Amino acid sequence: MERNEALALVEPHLKAVRFEHTKRVVDTAINLAEQYGVDKQKAELAAVFHDYAKYRDKQEMQRWIEQEALPKDLLDFHHELWHGPVGALLVKREIGITDQSVLDAIRWHTTGRANMTPLEKVVFLADYIEPGRDFPGVGEVRDQAKQDLDRACWMALKNTITFLMSKDATIYPDTFHAYNDLLRVVE
Repeated sequence: MERNEALALVEPHLKAVRFEHTKRVVDTAINLAEQYGVDKQKAELAAVFHDYAKYRDKQEMQRWIEQEALPKDLLDFHHELWHGPVGALLVKREIGITDQSVLDAIRWHTTGRANMTPLEKVVFLADYIEPGRDFPGVGEVRDQAKQDLDRACWMALKNTITFLMSKDATIYPDTFHAYNDLLRVVE
């Protein structure tokens, strides 16, 4: 699927500010894919659709989680995490994308997971470091992304976990698994 066609399909599902974010994530993902030898077309496609379900009705997403082969424990965590797994499912059903590597990159772009593929890391990191993001620590992660994909992803996870802990928020287990997995790689 060509980039403009894909963007035209996702745009009606996003607020204007989120659509601009998506375009920046696409550009960032392509750059990271080129740098780290990841399939650029797959990175581009996953980045375009990474937030496809971001603004779906909370009850609709809950029904998808309850009725489909998605982890039921998602319902025990903040609904902001739901749009990755639900988005992957809806991109397959509504858009017709069947490449599992692309769907997995969409699914895991928020939480991460242990043993992430290079494509998953690229989309995860692109979402975190795209140029419109501005929060403590993002500059250091951007700098590290120029050197080491694994270390940059680990730093992003560490920052996310630290932030969530500072707010006394629950943290999805796969985020810890991703952190621990990448820590073993970067040590």
